[in-house]
Amino acid sequence: MKIGKQAGAALLAMLILFAATLACAAQPKYVFFFLGDGMSASQIQATEAYLATKSAIDKGLPPGPNYGELEAEYLLADENRLNMSKMPVAGMQTTYDSFALMTDSASSATAFACGIKTRSGTIGMDDTKTHSYKSVAQLAHENGMKVGIISSVSLDHATPAAYYASVPSRGDMNAIGTQLAATGYEFFGGGGLVKPDAPNDVYELLTNNGYEVRNTRESILALKDAPRDRVVCINPWLQDSSAMPYAIDRPDTNLSLAEMTEVAIANLYDGRSNNPARDNFFRGWGRKHEGNGKGFFIMVEGGKIDWACHANDAMATIGDMLDFDNAVGVALEFYRKHPEQTLIVVTGDHETGGMTIGHATTAYKAYYDRLLGQTNSFQYFRENGWTDHKDAYSGCCPDCASDPETLSSNGDMLALMENAFGLVWADLNEYQKEKLEDAYDQSLCGTNDNTADENRYLYGGYEPIIVTITHILNERASIGWTSYSHTGVPVPIFAHGREAERFAGFYDNTDIAKRLGEAMNLPSLPIEK
Repeated sequence: MKIGKQAGAALLAMLILFAATLACAAQPKYVFFFLGDGMSASQIQATEAYLATKSAIDKGLPPGPNYGELEAEYLLADENRLNMSKMPVAGMQTTYDSFALMTDSASSATAFACGIKTRSGTIGMDDTKTHSYKSVAQLAHENGMKVGIISSVSLDHATPAAYYASVPSRGDMNAIGTQLAATGYEFFGGGGLVKPDAPNDVYELLTNNGYEVRNTRESILALKDAPRDRVVCINPWLQDSSAMPYAIDRPDTNLSLAEMTEVAIANLYDGRSNNPARDNFFRGWGRKHEGNGKGFFIMVEGGKIDWACHANDAMATIGDMLDFDNAVGVALEFYRKHPEQTLIVVTGDHETGGMTIGHATTAYKAYYDRLLGQTNSFQYFRENGWTDHKDAYSGCCPDCASDPETLSSNGDMLALMENAFGLVWADLNEYQKEKLEDAYDQSLCGTNDNTADENRYLYGGYEPIIVTITHILNERASIGWTSYSHTGVPVPIFAHGREAERFAGFYDNTDIAKRLGEAMNLPSLPIEK
């Protein structure tokens, strides 16, 4: 039977419409991309071992040698696993950039965001620094999706910047902030801005472009019930370089990364009813009504995982790993309300610090209970313990620098180490004591018996006494470090939800942006601006 031209054209149109409907039904409406800066398998395993040890202690396992033989049941227990490592789809990605096996955060974020290789330090541009590219966030926004960018470091830092800016150098933070203000993205949250004043006044640009800036816990949390079209949420206390404090140092007045993620969802979620009075955020998650919007794309960076690893501070690392994974938990809670419409992807951009699970001094045993005495990060201790101590005792220099027992005879410093890190002088071996004595001399007086090369290797530019304390504390727990920089190991990736299977396998970091774009039915990346 022959079909007339009009009938054939109508049938073709129906088939095209049906195919388009199927494509839209298949693509996720709500997309979360979680990036643990500096996070690889070692950081994940260390955090889970910490959780397992705490669980064993809570259940009454006797202290001491028993922790060195922690039973597998504690490590395998569901409650001691991270949200990310329990996701059903897992893969692995290579992290090198155009000219370096050890990438930096600018080039790796550009790979994730734009799908291209570039050189270290460059954001949103190719390695010639002459061509700029659109990010998956920009493409999602052009396609009608709302966009949220969250980071525990400053919002003009390398990783968040790759999702909205293109600059030859990550150091040009005023230009980055200027581009942030012009995005039209609906939500920014976390840290502040490093260079908001000159040559452009970024806060004035934000105001002129319809953004509201909030910087108190109460005003930010209020957005859950009264969302705004364009908002920048900055934590009230920023610890260093306009970044959120390490999670181990966070005051009650600040929001966690998980809380900031909740606020972002509240602002971007389009499944509200037409009655604002009944439109409570968490009740809204459970509504069948999904609104007429096209959903959202949210990028969440755990940026201070990287900073803690640069400083070789395992407890600060673990604290920020847990904060980051709790944010993943918020996305999973959202997923459980919208399983057919949500995609969650979690990965790291590179490993930092050369963190190892195991150390020469502990062989096949681990003692993570020895970490529990550390109460704050290296940064907090430097600003709130060490500085005052140095001011009080530096008057003895240079004479005391030649004393082999400068530290061991200083009861105030020994008490500081024990109170802040749980490191007891009497528990240390002679080699550990010698290293601490040398580091104390270097920090207090600027000189010790080591050569300049030895000091460079031992301290890496950090405060000698503090980094030596964390090294010895971590080694006693069975955690080692090989670098103060990034390393070149591949990094795991986890996915859950609609289109998650795209992220299984072993592939390059540039493929992540491409696979995200494919999952979201965006134009094929990379796309030049």
